[in-house]
Amino acid sequence: MAAGYHGCMNTCRRQSLHWLSLLPVLHLLAAWPASQAAPPRVEVAGQWFDTTAQVAGSNLLLNGTGVRQVAWFKGFAAGLYLLAHAASAEQALAQTGPKRLQLRMLREVPAGEFVKALNKGVARNASPRELQILEPALEQLDQLIGALGKVQPGDVVDLDHEPGRGLVMRVNGTLRGDAVGGDGMFPALLRAFVGDKPYDDKLKAGLLGH
Repeated sequence: MAAGYHGCMNTCRRQSLHWLSLLPVLHLLAAWPASQAAPPRVEVAGQWFDTTAQVAGSNLLLNGTGVRQVAWFKGFAAGLYLLAHAASAEQALAQTGPKRLQLRMLREVPAGEFVKALNKGVARNASPRELQILEPALEQLDQLIGALGKVQPGDVVDLDHEPGRGLVMRVNGTLRGDAVGGDGMFPALLRAFVGDKPYDDKLKAGLLGH
């Protein structure tokens, strides 16, 4: 009986020590979901935008969102990501560092239509001299977009400014071509969205958080 009692005590002691040794691991597992939790998201026209984004090694914040709409047709939802909040085009353009325009498509758009709208928006917000300088970069960007053929509802187009490289385009997370236009291309594109003659006044206001 005594031998059985002592054997049981030894077994219980070993089990207790085993669980104590696992406590640090259990604490880590308990903390894991919180440390890996997905960032909050914002819903716009049925599309979800993360409130943060990583571009060129920097953590950007969602500055604002909006929808590009012509009559009753909604073309895309858009989000502007910056290092710090900007309430005006001047503040957004003056910021150094990475930036992102994220477009989430709401309908099918042929690449040619996409290119035409992009060029029109850039031209309306640039001087003739600026357009002359941007012409090679615009042609390169036109080719990258043209290679898509068309974009579909639900497609995500990221147009990123990477300082020292230029405008970088990704579609559904896949890199498309090389960086375009050096440091001048993204500001020209951003002015088409939030400049003096934007694509859409309501879209501009939304991107600037108004």
